[in-house]
Amino acid sequence: MTVSRRAFLGASGAAALISASTVSGRVQGASIPEAPTMKEPTMQPPLVPTTGPDYQPVVTLNGWTLPWRMNGEWKEFHLVAEPVVREFAPGMVGHLWGYNGQSPGPTIEAVEGDKVRIFVTNKLPEHTTIHWHGQLLPCGMDGVGGLTQPHIKPGKTFVYEFQLRKSGTFMYHPHSDEMVQMAMGMMGFFVVHPRDPAFRRVDRDFVFLMSAYDIEPGSYLPRVAEMTDFNMWTWNTRVFPGIDHLVAAKGDKVRVRFGNLTMTNHPIHMHGYDFKVSCTDGGWVPEEAAWPEVSIDCAVGQMRAFDFVADEPGDWAIHCHKSHHTMNAMGHEISNFIGVDKKEVAKQIKKLVPDYMPMGTAGMADMGEMEMPLPDNTLPMMTGFGQFGPIEMGGMFSVMKVREGLASNDYKDPGWYQHPTGTVAYEWTGESKPAERAASPSYDPAATTEFNVVKPGLKGGGHGNH
Repeated sequence: MTVSRRAFLGASGAAALISASTVSGRVQGASIPEAPTMKEPTMQPPLVPTTGPDYQPVVTLNGWTLPWRMNGEWKEFHLVAEPVVREFAPGMVGHLWGYNGQSPGPTIEAVEGDKVRIFVTNKLPEHTTIHWHGQLLPCGMDGVGGLTQPHIKPGKTFVYEFQLRKSGTFMYHPHSDEMVQMAMGMMGFFVVHPRDPAFRRVDRDFVFLMSAYDIEPGSYLPRVAEMTDFNMWTWNTRVFPGIDHLVAAKGDKVRVRFGNLTMTNHPIHMHGYDFKVSCTDGGWVPEEAAWPEVSIDCAVGQMRAFDFVADEPGDWAIHCHKSHHTMNAMGHEISNFIGVDKKEVAKQIKKLVPDYMPMGTAGMADMGEMEMPLPDNTLPMMTGFGQFGPIEMGGMFSVMKVREGLASNDYKDPGWYQHPTGTVAYEWTGESKPAERAASPSYDPAATTEFNVVKPGLKGGGHGNH
């Protein structure tokens, strides 16, 4: 986190940012909280409260929580809307818009009953606002430009003040040139913890927002007018293998919260468990009404949360169940060559293009292991290696890693799961299963290239920018 050595701007610095017409009388002429900035694309430690009500803080996949200061009875935050550079995964970045150095912006955390004062400074080339999605608040604080407030012009700072009337799972995003600004990555999570620390408390609480981008190979800007043909389906503006793993200790009660700001719905599926849907952006689902699922659909503009007890160790996939949403840089006009014999035509093509590699006759799986040149600033369609070989995924895919013996504040990647002997699927040879069969796989990840992925954030193999 990059923060100025000064904790706050002085009154003279505040005057340069803010005018009497945009500040309530309660804070007119006062200093503005410093606006911390984050550049690191990996998960930051949770921001544990040191004063006020106790709560279990959330951890934001590939993100962080925005610090605040207390000013009397007000909890004060400072968001800066600005152009940012976001790494989708090693090998690709996007030139986006976001908050405080990243897209999505930092997670805001507070407690039911808190009075929050949120300063919003606009460093974009056009005006903006912020809408506090799902919050119950005065109409004039709702953030709809032209309807409930003037637009925040470039270089200006506005202040939003409201009391948090309910706990739950919310988000923030612009309601000003919305098509462009959300397509450019402007969004963030907003978690309000219950006033009662024991209410629906969990041991680990993960959050991410879903967004989608169309960034052509070799380019850096999203096509903001796209409606359906996206090639980067992201969690917190990251794609597999760049999405952080979700790490839990055996026996932990775990909550996963997510919101959808793409142009379509996403059925989020987690392997290895059934879970209870516990919360929406409308509020908590009563415990007696919470229903069991292994997949939960999240429509556009919705928030969902589910809870489960991590009682089964392993490396469990968690992903969107729309297959094209677990691919990267995917074109949608690919011919189907399954069953087509391309040997002779390949010979002719290689006379003109010596590096030509015919693929698709037996499906797309061979892309996961091959290494081919890619255009600048793009990612393989199918990528990532696990301990048994290519994972052949992209986009909205990660791993829930459940392990015994982890400390309560340990979110580090524990490596791949060491399966107990006799618990891994094996090749049938016509003989009875050998009792002494080792748990370790025959696939040797050390024998692959640098594309071997042992934790999120390393470059993955494969390709397929068709």
